[in-house]
Amino acid sequence: MSLRIYNTLSRALEEFSPLEPGHVRMYVCGITVYDRCHVGHARANVAFDIAQRWLRASGLRVTFVRNITDIDDKIIRRAVENGETVRGLSDRMIAAMYEDFDALDIERPTHDPRATDYVPQMLDIVRRLENKGLAYRTPSGDVNFAVRRFPGYGKLSGKSLDELQAGERVAVADGKEDPLDFVLWKSAKPTEPADARWDSAYGAGRPGWHIECSAMSCALLGETFDIHGGGADLTFPHHENEIAQSEGANGVPLARWWMHNGFVNVDSEKMSKSLGNFFTIREVLEKFDAQTLRFFIVRTHYRSPLNYSDVHLEDARGALRRLYTALDAVPPEAVQIDWAELHAARFKAAMDNDLGTPEAVAVLFELAGEVNRKRDPKLAGLLRALGGCLGLLQGNPRDFLRAGATLDEATIASLIAERAAAKASRDFAGADRIRADLLSRGIVLKDTAAGTTWEAAA
Repeated sequence: MSLRIYNTLSRALEEFSPLEPGHVRMYVCGITVYDRCHVGHARANVAFDIAQRWLRASGLRVTFVRNITDIDDKIIRRAVENGETVRGLSDRMIAAMYEDFDALDIERPTHDPRATDYVPQMLDIVRRLENKGLAYRTPSGDVNFAVRRFPGYGKLSGKSLDELQAGERVAVADGKEDPLDFVLWKSAKPTEPADARWDSAYGAGRPGWHIECSAMSCALLGETFDIHGGGADLTFPHHENEIAQSEGANGVPLARWWMHNGFVNVDSEKMSKSLGNFFTIREVLEKFDAQTLRFFIVRTHYRSPLNYSDVHLEDARGALRRLYTALDAVPPEAVQIDWAELHAARFKAAMDNDLGTPEAVAVLFELAGEVNRKRDPKLAGLLRALGGCLGLLQGNPRDFLRAGATLDEATIASLIAERAAAKASRDFAGADRIRADLLSRGIVLKDTAAGTTWEAAA
Protein backbone atom coordinates (compact mmCIF):
# COMPACT_ATOMS: atom_id res chain seq x y z
CA MET A 1 0.00 0.00 0.00
CA SER A 2 1.31 3.46 -0.86
CA LEU A 3 1.48 6.18 1.78
CA ARG A 4 -1.79 7.99 2.43
CA ILE A 5 -2.02 11.11 4.60
CA TYR A 6 -5.12 12.88 5.85
CA ASN A 7 -5.32 16.37 4.35
CA THR A 8 -7.19 18.91 6.48
CA LEU A 9 -7.67 21.02 3.35
CA SER A 10 -9.62 18.33 1.47
CA ARG A 11 -10.90 16.57 4.62
CA ALA A 12 -9.88 13.23 3.13
CA LEU A 13 -7.12 10.65 3.05
CA GLU A 14 -5.01 11.25 -0.03
CA GLU A 15 -2.23 9.25 -1.61
CA PHE A 16 0.94 11.18 -0.91
CA SER A 17 3.41 12.12 -3.62
CA PRO A 18 5.85 15.03 -3.26
CA LEU A 19 5.94 17.88 -5.73
CA GLU A 20 9.59 17.07 -6.48
CA PRO A 21 10.00 13.30 -6.98
CA GLY A 22 11.94 11.76 -4.11
CA HIS A 23 12.13 14.98 -2.07
CA VAL A 24 9.61 16.10 0.59
CA ARG A 25 9.55 19.68 1.81
CA MET A 26 7.77 19.99 5.17
CA TYR A 27 7.13 22.96 7.45
CA VAL A 28 5.84 22.66 11.02
CA CYS A 29 4.88 25.54 13.30
CA GLY A 30 7.24 25.51 16.26
CA ILE A 31 7.34 26.99 19.74
CA THR A 32 6.74 30.54 20.96
CA VAL A 33 9.67 30.70 23.34
CA TYR A 34 8.48 32.62 26.39
CA ASP A 35 8.27 29.67 28.81
CA ARG A 36 9.19 26.00 29.14
CA CYS A 37 7.53 23.53 26.77
CA HIS A 38 4.55 21.55 28.04
CA VAL A 39 3.16 18.11 27.17
CA GLY A 40 1.05 19.58 24.37
CA HIS A 41 4.26 20.76 22.70
CA ALA A 42 5.76 17.31 23.21
CA ARG A 43 2.75 15.70 21.55
CA ALA A 44 2.93 17.93 18.46
CA ASN A 45 6.67 17.61 18.02
CA VAL A 46 6.76 13.84 18.54
CA ALA A 47 3.95 13.51 15.96
CA PHE A 48 5.85 15.38 13.27
CA ASP A 49 9.15 13.78 14.26
CA ILE A 50 7.52 10.45 13.47
CA ALA A 51 6.17 11.85 10.21
CA GLN A 52 9.61 12.88 9.00
CA ARG A 53 11.15 9.60 10.25
CA TRP A 54 8.60 7.58 8.30
CA LEU A 55 9.03 9.66 5.14
CA ARG A 56 12.77 8.94 5.33
CA ALA A 57 12.17 5.26 6.08
CA SER A 58 10.04 5.24 2.93
CA GLY A 59 13.10 6.22 0.90
CA LEU A 60 12.37 9.94 0.57
CA ARG A 61 14.72 12.85 1.19
CA VAL A 62 13.15 15.30 3.62
CA THR A 63 13.83 18.99 4.10
CA PHE A 64 12.18 19.68 7.43
CA VAL A 65 11.70 23.24 8.68
CA ARG A 66 10.40 23.94 12.19
CA ASN A 67 10.36 27.61 13.10
CA ILE A 68 11.01 29.35 16.39
CA THR A 69 8.80 32.33 17.25
CA ASP A 70 11.11 34.61 19.20
CA ILE A 71 9.15 37.88 18.93
CA ASP A 72 5.60 38.01 20.26
CA ASP A 73 3.44 39.87 22.78
CA LYS A 74 3.91 37.10 25.37
CA ILE A 75 7.68 37.11 24.95
CA ILE A 76 7.89 40.88 25.30
CA ARG A 77 5.66 40.88 28.38
CA ARG A 78 7.61 38.07 30.06
CA ALA A 79 10.98 39.70 29.30
CA VAL A 80 9.82 43.00 30.82
CA GLU A 81 8.49 41.17 33.90
CA ASN A 82 11.83 39.36 34.29
CA GLY A 83 13.91 42.48 33.72
CA GLU A 84 15.80 40.88 30.83
CA THR A 85 16.11 41.47 27.12
CA VAL A 86 13.80 39.80 24.62
CA ARG A 87 16.81 38.08 23.07
CA GLY A 88 18.08 36.91 26.46
CA LEU A 89 14.74 35.32 27.34
CA SER A 90 14.43 33.72 23.91
CA ASP A 91 17.94 32.27 24.05
CA ARG A 92 17.27 30.71 27.46
CA MET A 93 13.95 29.19 26.43
CA ILE A 94 15.34 27.85 23.13
CA ALA A 95 18.13 26.08 25.04
CA ALA A 96 15.54 24.61 27.45
CA MET A 97 13.35 23.54 24.52
CA TYR A 98 16.17 21.60 22.92
CA GLU A 99 17.10 19.94 26.21
CA ASP A 100 13.53 18.65 26.46
CA PHE A 101 13.26 17.66 22.79
CA ASP A 102 16.64 15.92 22.80
CA ALA A 103 15.57 13.92 25.87
CA LEU A 104 12.49 12.77 23.93
CA ASP A 105 14.64 11.76 20.93
CA ILE A 106 12.96 14.37 18.74
CA GLU A 107 15.41 14.76 15.88
CA ARG A 108 16.67 18.23 15.00
CA PRO A 109 15.01 19.70 11.89
CA THR A 110 16.96 20.53 8.76
CA HIS A 111 16.37 24.21 9.53
CA ASP A 112 15.10 25.86 12.73
CA PRO A 113 14.76 29.52 11.71
CA ARG A 114 14.16 32.27 14.26
CA ALA A 115 11.46 34.74 13.27
CA THR A 116 13.68 37.73 14.10
CA ASP A 117 16.11 36.70 11.36
CA TYR A 118 13.41 37.00 8.67
CA VAL A 119 11.91 40.45 9.27
CA PRO A 120 13.05 41.78 5.82
CA GLN A 121 11.25 38.88 4.11
CA MET A 122 8.13 39.61 6.18
CA LEU A 123 8.20 43.26 5.17
CA ASP A 124 8.51 42.24 1.52
CA ILE A 125 5.34 40.16 1.78
CA VAL A 126 3.52 43.08 3.45
CA ARG A 127 4.65 45.39 0.63
CA ARG A 128 3.39 43.01 -2.06
CA LEU A 129 0.06 42.55 -0.30
CA GLU A 130 -0.37 46.32 -0.04
CA ASN A 131 0.48 46.74 -3.73
CA LYS A 132 -2.20 44.16 -4.60
CA GLY A 133 -4.81 45.91 -2.50
CA LEU A 134 -4.96 43.10 0.05
CA ALA A 135 -3.46 45.14 2.90
CA TYR A 136 -4.09 48.62 4.27
CA ARG A 137 -2.51 51.00 6.75
CA THR A 138 -4.34 52.15 9.86
CA PRO A 139 -4.15 55.58 11.54
CA SER A 140 -2.19 54.00 14.41
CA GLY A 141 0.57 52.83 12.05
CA ASP A 142 -0.41 49.16 11.87
CA VAL A 143 -0.81 47.33 8.57
CA ASN A 144 -3.76 44.92 8.35
CA PHE A 145 -4.75 42.17 5.93
CA ALA A 146 -8.16 42.76 4.32
CA VAL A 147 -9.80 39.35 4.67
CA ARG A 148 -12.84 40.03 2.47
CA ARG A 149 -10.63 40.98 -0.46
CA PHE A 150 -9.08 37.50 -0.57
CA PRO A 151 -11.33 34.96 -2.33
CA GLY A 152 -11.49 31.58 -0.63
CA TYR A 153 -10.80 32.73 2.93
CA GLY A 154 -12.03 29.96 5.23
CA LYS A 155 -11.23 27.04 2.92
CA LEU A 156 -8.96 25.33 5.46
CA SER A 157 -11.24 25.66 8.49
CA GLY A 158 -14.38 25.14 6.41
CA LYS A 159 -15.99 28.29 7.81
CA SER A 160 -17.75 30.97 5.82
CA LEU A 161 -17.04 34.65 6.39
CA ASP A 162 -20.53 35.12 7.83
CA GLU A 163 -19.95 32.27 10.32
CA LEU A 164 -16.61 33.72 11.32
CA GLN A 165 -17.94 37.25 11.75
CA ALA A 166 -20.77 36.01 13.99
CA GLY A 167 -18.18 35.26 16.66
CA GLU A 168 -16.29 38.55 16.35
CA ARG A 169 -16.90 41.94 17.85
CA VAL A 170 -16.64 44.99 15.62
CA ALA A 171 -13.24 46.54 16.25
CA VAL A 172 -13.02 50.31 15.89
CA ALA A 173 -10.23 51.49 18.16
CA ASP A 174 -7.58 49.41 16.40
CA GLY A 175 -8.49 50.83 13.00
CA LYS A 176 -9.78 47.65 11.41
CA GLU A 177 -12.06 48.01 8.40
CA ASP A 178 -13.59 44.62 9.23
CA PRO A 179 -13.51 42.65 12.51
CA LEU A 180 -12.01 39.64 10.67
CA ASP A 181 -8.98 41.57 9.41
CA PHE A 182 -5.68 40.68 11.07
CA VAL A 183 -2.44 42.55 11.66
CA LEU A 184 0.60 42.08 9.41
CA TRP A 185 2.79 44.79 10.94
CA LYS A 186 2.39 46.28 14.42
CA SER A 187 3.41 49.83 15.15
CA ALA A 188 5.90 50.05 18.02
CA LYS A 189 4.62 51.28 21.38
CA PRO A 190 6.76 53.74 23.36
CA THR A 191 6.82 51.36 26.35
CA GLU A 192 8.15 48.37 24.40
CA PRO A 193 11.85 47.47 24.64
CA ALA A 194 14.29 48.56 21.96
CA ASP A 195 15.05 44.99 20.84
CA ALA A 196 11.37 44.43 20.01
CA ARG A 197 11.18 46.90 17.11
CA TRP A 198 12.52 47.26 13.56
CA ASP A 199 12.62 50.18 11.17
CA SER A 200 10.41 49.89 8.09
CA ALA A 201 8.59 51.87 5.43
CA TYR A 202 5.61 51.79 7.81
CA GLY A 203 7.58 53.20 10.72
CA ALA A 204 9.17 51.43 13.66
CA GLY A 205 7.35 48.24 14.58
CA ARG A 206 7.37 44.46 14.55
CA PRO A 207 5.69 41.71 12.58
CA GLY A 208 2.35 40.17 13.40
CA TRP A 209 2.41 36.51 14.36
CA HIS A 210 0.90 35.03 11.19
CA ILE A 211 3.28 36.75 8.75
CA GLU A 212 6.29 35.12 10.42
CA CYS A 213 5.52 31.59 9.21
CA SER A 214 4.72 32.74 5.68
CA ALA A 215 8.11 34.42 5.38
CA MET A 216 10.15 31.57 6.84
CA SER A 217 8.39 28.73 5.02
CA CYS A 218 8.55 30.38 1.60
CA ALA A 219 12.17 31.52 2.07
CA LEU A 220 13.38 28.02 2.96
CA LEU A 221 11.01 25.73 1.03
CA GLY A 222 9.66 27.80 -1.85
CA GLU A 223 6.29 29.41 -2.46
CA THR A 224 4.62 25.99 -2.73
CA PHE A 225 5.76 23.01 -0.68
CA ASP A 226 4.44 19.58 0.26
CA ILE A 227 3.37 19.47 3.92
CA HIS A 228 2.45 22.13 6.46
CA GLY A 229 1.85 20.84 9.99
CA GLY A 230 0.89 21.96 13.45
CA GLY A 231 -1.59 21.50 16.26
CA ALA A 232 -5.32 21.42 15.58
CA ASP A 233 -5.68 24.72 17.45
CA LEU A 234 -3.64 26.42 14.71
CA THR A 235 -6.08 25.52 11.92
CA PHE A 236 -7.93 28.77 12.58
CA PRO A 237 -6.94 31.51 12.62
CA HIS A 238 -3.18 30.97 12.24
CA HIS A 239 -3.04 28.58 9.30
CA GLU A 240 -6.06 30.14 7.63
CA ASN A 241 -4.29 33.49 7.78
CA GLU A 242 -1.04 32.00 6.53
CA ILE A 243 -2.85 30.73 3.45
CA ALA A 244 -4.50 34.09 2.82
CA GLN A 245 -1.36 36.22 3.08
CA SER A 246 0.98 33.75 1.34
CA GLU A 247 -1.31 32.94 -1.55
CA GLY A 248 -2.42 36.57 -1.73
CA ALA A 249 1.19 37.69 -2.15
CA ASN A 250 2.49 34.82 -4.32
CA GLY A 251 -0.55 33.79 -6.34
CA VAL A 252 0.12 30.05 -5.88
CA PRO A 253 -1.00 27.44 -3.29
CA LEU A 254 1.07 27.49 -0.11
CA ALA A 255 1.05 23.81 0.92
CA ARG A 256 -0.40 20.73 -0.75
CA TRP A 257 -1.07 18.80 2.47
CA TRP A 258 -2.14 20.27 5.78
CA MET A 259 -1.60 17.98 8.78
CA HIS A 260 -2.88 18.70 12.28
CA ASN A 261 -2.31 16.73 15.47
CA GLY A 262 -5.02 16.38 18.13
CA PHE A 263 -5.14 18.04 21.52
CA VAL A 264 -3.79 16.78 24.82
CA ASN A 265 -6.69 16.77 27.28
CA VAL A 266 -6.75 16.92 31.07
CA ASP A 267 -10.17 16.24 32.62
CA SER A 268 -11.80 16.64 29.19
CA GLU A 269 -10.27 20.09 28.65
CA LYS A 270 -7.46 20.96 26.26
CA MET A 271 -4.11 21.27 28.03
CA SER A 272 -2.87 24.82 27.59
CA LYS A 273 -1.01 27.54 29.42
CA SER A 274 -3.98 29.89 29.11
CA LEU A 275 -6.18 27.45 31.06
CA GLY A 276 -3.47 26.78 33.64
CA ASN A 277 -3.94 23.00 33.40
CA PHE A 278 -0.63 22.21 31.79
CA PHE A 279 2.39 20.15 32.81
CA THR A 280 5.81 21.06 31.51
CA ILE A 281 7.90 18.36 29.91
CA ARG A 282 10.49 18.95 32.62
CA GLU A 283 7.89 18.29 35.36
CA VAL A 284 6.77 15.04 33.73
CA LEU A 285 10.35 13.85 33.29
CA GLU A 286 10.90 14.21 37.03
CA LYS A 287 8.39 11.35 37.50
CA PHE A 288 8.68 9.35 34.28
CA ASP A 289 11.52 8.59 31.89
CA ALA A 290 11.57 10.21 28.46
CA GLN A 291 11.03 6.96 26.53
CA THR A 292 7.85 6.32 28.52
CA LEU A 293 6.52 9.80 27.73
CA ARG A 294 7.32 9.33 24.05
CA PHE A 295 5.70 5.88 24.01
CA PHE A 296 2.62 7.29 25.76
CA ILE A 297 2.29 9.78 22.89
CA VAL A 298 3.10 7.32 20.11
CA ARG A 299 0.51 4.70 20.94
CA THR A 300 -2.34 7.15 20.25
CA HIS A 301 -2.97 8.21 16.64
CA TYR A 302 -1.62 11.68 15.99
CA ARG A 303 -5.04 13.09 15.00
CA SER A 304 -6.87 11.68 18.03
CA PRO A 305 -7.20 13.37 21.43
CA LEU A 306 -4.57 12.27 23.94
CA ASN A 307 -5.81 11.95 27.52
CA TYR A 308 -3.07 12.81 29.98
CA SER A 309 -2.84 11.28 33.47
CA ASP A 310 -0.23 9.62 35.65
CA VAL A 311 -2.26 6.41 35.42
CA HIS A 312 -1.94 6.38 31.63
CA LEU A 313 1.78 7.06 31.88
CA GLU A 314 2.23 4.23 34.39
CA ASP A 315 0.42 1.93 31.99
CA ALA A 316 2.63 3.10 29.13
CA ARG A 317 5.76 2.45 31.21
CA GLY A 318 4.62 -1.10 32.01
CA ALA A 319 3.83 -1.81 28.36
CA LEU A 320 7.15 -0.42 27.14
CA ARG A 321 8.97 -2.59 29.69
CA ARG A 322 7.60 -5.68 27.94
CA LEU A 323 9.25 -4.61 24.70
CA TYR A 324 12.55 -3.80 26.39
CA THR A 325 12.43 -7.05 28.36
CA ALA A 326 12.29 -9.01 25.10
CA LEU A 327 15.37 -7.14 23.85
CA ASP A 328 17.12 -7.73 27.16
CA ALA A 329 16.44 -11.48 27.04
CA VAL A 330 17.53 -11.84 23.40
CA PRO A 331 20.31 -9.40 22.45
CA PRO A 332 19.43 -8.08 18.97
CA GLU A 333 21.56 -8.43 15.86
CA ALA A 334 21.91 -5.39 13.60
CA VAL A 335 19.60 -5.93 10.62
CA GLN A 336 18.38 -4.11 7.55
CA ILE A 337 14.59 -4.10 7.51
CA ASP A 338 13.16 -6.51 4.95
CA TRP A 339 9.78 -4.94 4.24
CA ALA A 340 8.56 -8.22 2.76
CA GLU A 341 8.90 -9.96 6.14
CA LEU A 342 5.48 -10.56 7.72
CA HIS A 343 5.83 -8.27 10.75
CA ALA A 344 7.64 -5.56 8.80
CA ALA A 345 4.99 -5.63 6.05
CA ARG A 346 2.19 -5.23 8.61
CA PHE A 347 4.10 -2.43 10.35
CA LYS A 348 4.53 -0.66 7.00
CA ALA A 349 0.85 -1.06 6.11
CA ALA A 350 -0.10 0.54 9.44
CA MET A 351 2.27 3.49 9.00
CA ASP A 352 1.32 3.99 5.36
CA ASN A 353 -2.29 4.44 6.50
CA ASP A 354 -1.97 8.02 7.79
CA LEU A 355 0.88 7.17 10.17
CA GLY A 356 -1.14 4.57 12.08
CA THR A 357 1.11 4.28 15.11
CA PRO A 358 -1.39 2.37 17.34
CA GLU A 359 -1.50 -0.49 14.83
CA ALA A 360 2.28 -0.27 14.31
CA VAL A 361 2.83 -0.54 18.08
CA ALA A 362 0.56 -3.61 18.16
CA VAL A 363 2.89 -5.21 15.59
CA LEU A 364 5.85 -4.49 17.89
CA PHE A 365 4.18 -6.41 20.72
CA GLU A 366 3.42 -9.36 18.45
CA LEU A 367 7.02 -9.36 17.30
CA ALA A 368 8.22 -9.20 20.92
CA GLY A 369 6.16 -12.32 21.60
CA GLU A 370 7.92 -14.05 18.70
CA VAL A 371 11.29 -12.98 20.08
CA ASN A 372 10.42 -14.47 23.47
CA ARG A 373 9.26 -17.75 21.95
CA LYS A 374 11.93 -18.27 19.31
CA ARG A 375 14.88 -16.56 21.04
CA ASP A 376 15.98 -15.34 17.61
CA PRO A 377 18.51 -12.44 17.64
CA LYS A 378 17.51 -11.46 14.09
CA LEU A 379 13.88 -11.06 15.14
CA ALA A 380 15.09 -9.03 18.11
CA GLY A 381 17.07 -6.90 15.66
CA LEU A 382 13.94 -6.37 13.57
CA LEU A 383 12.05 -5.34 16.70
CA ARG A 384 14.68 -2.74 17.50
CA ALA A 385 14.83 -1.50 13.89
CA LEU A 386 11.05 -1.10 13.56
CA GLY A 387 10.96 0.60 16.94
CA GLY A 388 13.53 3.04 15.60
CA CYS A 389 11.02 4.21 12.98
CA LEU A 390 9.01 5.52 15.95
CA GLY A 391 12.01 6.78 17.91
CA LEU A 392 11.70 3.89 20.38
CA LEU A 393 13.77 0.93 21.66
CA GLN A 394 17.16 2.38 20.78
CA GLY A 395 18.50 2.56 24.33
CA ASN A 396 20.20 -0.13 26.41
CA PRO A 397 17.38 -2.47 27.60
CA ARG A 398 19.05 -3.11 30.94
CA ASP A 399 19.33 0.63 31.64
CA PHE A 400 15.63 1.13 30.92
CA LEU A 401 14.58 -1.86 33.05
CA ARG A 402 16.67 -0.75 36.01
CA ALA A 403 15.48 2.85 35.76
CA GLY A 404 11.87 1.87 36.35
CA ALA A 405 12.40 -0.63 39.11
CA THR A 406 9.70 0.72 41.44
CA LEU A 407 6.31 -0.94 40.92
CA ASP A 408 2.89 -0.43 42.46
CA GLU A 409 0.92 -3.40 43.75
CA ALA A 410 -1.58 -3.36 40.90
CA THR A 411 1.21 -3.64 38.31
CA ILE A 412 2.86 -6.49 40.23
CA ALA A 413 -0.46 -8.34 40.42
CA SER A 414 -0.96 -7.84 36.67
CA LEU A 415 2.49 -9.27 35.91
CA ILE A 416 1.90 -12.26 38.23
CA ALA A 417 -1.36 -12.96 36.36
CA GLU A 418 0.46 -12.64 33.02
CA ARG A 419 3.07 -15.11 34.26
CA ALA A 420 0.38 -17.58 35.36
CA ALA A 421 -1.22 -17.35 31.92
CA ALA A 422 2.16 -17.99 30.29
CA LYS A 423 2.71 -21.09 32.42
CA ALA A 424 -0.81 -22.36 31.66
CA SER A 425 -0.06 -22.10 27.94
CA ARG A 426 3.30 -23.84 28.51
CA ASP A 427 5.21 -20.69 27.60
CA PHE A 428 7.77 -21.39 30.30
CA ALA A 429 10.37 -19.10 28.76
CA GLY A 430 7.88 -16.23 28.94
CA ALA A 431 7.04 -17.08 32.55
CA ASP A 432 10.75 -17.12 33.44
CA ARG A 433 11.20 -13.81 31.71
CA ILE A 434 8.50 -12.18 33.85
CA ARG A 435 10.03 -13.61 37.03
CA ALA A 436 13.46 -12.28 36.02
CA ASP A 437 11.96 -8.93 35.08
CA LEU A 438 10.34 -8.58 38.50
CA LEU A 439 13.52 -9.68 40.26
CA SER A 440 15.47 -7.00 38.37
CA ARG A 441 13.03 -4.51 39.87
CA GLY A 442 13.43 -5.75 43.40
CA ILE A 443 10.40 -8.08 43.53
CA VAL A 444 10.85 -11.74 44.59
CA LEU A 445 8.11 -14.23 43.61
CA LYS A 446 7.24 -17.26 45.75
CA ASP A 447 5.19 -20.08 44.22
CA THR A 448 3.09 -22.02 46.75
CA ALA A 449 0.23 -24.48 46.58
CA ALA A 450 -2.14 -21.58 47.25
CA GLY A 451 -0.71 -19.47 44.42
CA THR A 452 2.05 -16.98 43.84
CA THR A 453 2.98 -14.34 46.41
CA TRP A 454 5.65 -11.66 46.31
CA GLU A 455 7.88 -9.63 48.58
CA ALA A 456 10.46 -6.93 48.16
CA ALA A 457 14.01 -8.17 47.85
CA ALA A 458 16.10 -7.73 50.96
